[in-house]
Amino acid sequence: MPEELATKEKVVGIKQVWRLLRMGKAKQVYLACDADPHLTEPLSEACRNAGIPIITGFTMCQLGRSAGIEVGTAAAALTK
Repeated sequence: MPEELATKEKVVGIKQVWRLLRMGKAKQVYLACDADPHLTEPLSEACRNAGIPIITGFTMCQLGRSAGIEVGTAAAALTK
């Protein structure tokens, strides 16, 4: 599980990650492998274009737990 999400400055959720990306403050983005591709693909492409590292391979439940919330999340990001 991504321990960085529990200890570092972060945002959780697709909308929050988009906002952080637009502000140029995203350091690293986590995308759930079981999330709806309709939601994650545009975000993934934007991260690639901006040169932001993307981490996949975790489920929504695992990302949510790692980020300290009680529900799953499709995306989370570490801030600069």
